Parts: sequence; C-alpha cells; structure tokens
Amino acid sequence: MNSLSDFMLPPAKSTLAGQTDALFNFINVTSLIFLIGITFAIIYFSWKYRRRSENDVTPVITHNNKLEITWSVIPLILVIIVFGWGFTGYMNKATPPNDSYEIRVVGKSWLWEFHYPNGYVSVGELHVPEDRPVKLVMSSTDVIHSFYIPDFRVKKDVLPNRYTSLWFEATDPGESVVFCTEYCGNAHSNMMATTIVHTQEDFQSWLETAGSADENLTPVELGEQLTTRNACTTCHSVDGSVLQGPSFQGLFGSEAPLESGETVSVDENYIRESILEPQAKIHEGFQPVMPSYAGTLDDNQINAIIEYIKTLD
Repeated sequence: MNSLSDFMLPPAKSTLAGQTDALFNFINVTSLIFLIGITFAIIYFSWKYRRRSENDVTPVITHNNKLEITWSVIPLILVIIVFGWGFTGYMNKATPPNDSYEIRVVGKSWLWEFHYPNGYVSVGELHVPEDRPVKLVMSSTDVIHSFYIPDFRVKKDVLPNRYTSLWFEATDPGESVVFCTEYCGNAHSNMMATTIVHTQEDFQSWLETAGSADENLTPVELGEQLTTRNACTTCHSVDGSVLQGPSFQGLFGSEAPLESGETVSVDENYIRESILEPQAKIHEGFQPVMPSYAGTLDDNQINAIIEYIKTLD
C-alpha cells in the first residue's frame, strides 16, 4: 500500500495523511479488483454464450434472486465502509486538539498572509513547528479562496465575512507547497505559498527573530524584497510590461489617468494611498482588484517600497 501511495500521491508529511491515504488506496484497490473481475466476466460469458449456429435461440431469462441480492448487498457494504471511513476522517480533521498552536490566515487576491500570536505577519511563507498540532483560522478579504497543502492532505475553503479552520500536525522538517484551489481571478495560478516546518526549537528561534533580517537592508533593498514577498510583482511588472496593474517601471513622477477622468501625479502620497486604500483612485484601464495592505505593511515597509519604485526609471 505504501508503494501505491508513493506512486500516486505526494509525500505524506502529517499525522492526518495516513488515514486519508489508506481510504484512497482502499477505494482504488477495490475498484481495480472490480474492474478486473467484471472485464474477465464479460470476456468469459461472451465466449461461453456465443452463437454457435443459426438455430441458436437465447432463452428467456426472468430473474435470479441470489444474483440480484449479491450485486446489491456487496456495493451497499462497500458504500457503508467508505462512508464510515470518510466520516471518521472528516471528524478527525474538523476537531483540532486543545493544545493546537493557532495562526490566522488571510487570503487576498492573490497572496496568503499568516498572522502569528506575537503580532508578526508573514506573507507567502507559513512557518510551523514539527510534531505539534497547528490550527489555522482563515478568512478572505475579497472572494472565495481555498487553502490546500497536498503534502498534509488538508484543504478548506476560505470565505469572505466568515471564518473557517483546519488543523494539521507536521511530521517532517522541510518545505511544502500551498495552493489556492478555488478559481479567484486572473492570477489564481500564482496564489501559492510555502509551508516551512521547523523543529520546535528552531521554530521558537525563528519566531523570536522574525523580521529582524530586514533591519540590515537598505530601504531600496528592503523594498525590492517586499514587492516580491507580498506578491506585488504578480500584478505590477518592473520592466514596463502590462499585467493586471500598471508597471512600476517609470511610474514614479508620471501623470496617471484615472477612471474618473482626472489625472493624478504619482508621488509618495499617491503610492501610499494606493497601498492602503487601493480602490480610492483606480488607474484608467485596470480593474479594481488590488487588495488593501493595511495591517500587513507598516510605515517603514511602505516607505521602503516607495524608495524602490523610485529607482525603476
């Protein structure tokens, strides 16, 4: 069974993965047995009851109680097994342990934010401890997203105006990919993140020093990192090409036409307002799909992004 899981599924890296994989393998193996059995039965009966002469006449067959009961009861038993197995797994995934470490997850078009109990906000990287239950409390600021970590076998819709949650316990240090599996707009396929599993000691060390590495960067270097880290470059190119939003190249100091018919000078105030209140002034020719970064970026980070954009002549 393990070799079948290794062939058909990504690596199993959580305590929940084993039960999910076992049910997956049971369904596939059972289906394969039925496929082989029915195929051989079709071939055998086609040969056995083939017409041997012009005078062969198929007898009238009414019914066979034993056969009809058999082909009804066996599928019923299998359905009950799959339902019970699946429901047990569902309840396990819906009931996080009381000692779970809680992280807030915010889905935006098109990025994932992770808010930790100490106030640190990570974008695009979910850091978790090994061998400890982690509960994710999730919501969306715009449309429906879906949070999915294949290696952990967990997936849950992330909805606007309400909270959903899931939990897992990672078993192996390393990295796993997070996907959005609910179509959410033009850059849906780019809405990915990385789950980084630390040993419990390394996780505490990371949590204590999170964000401190930015202090050693110049404002321009920090701004360049932040535009990548916060998925700004998903919609805003730095080479003049047009994506979902206006390019950063040559943006600062230009005159931007707005959907209202007005024109605004792109200066520090305009960029800051566009980051915190992106729907206040919509650039002509673009859709109002940018999420607000209020509460995600602090003043120093916004200033660094502005300084970086200034260099993109």
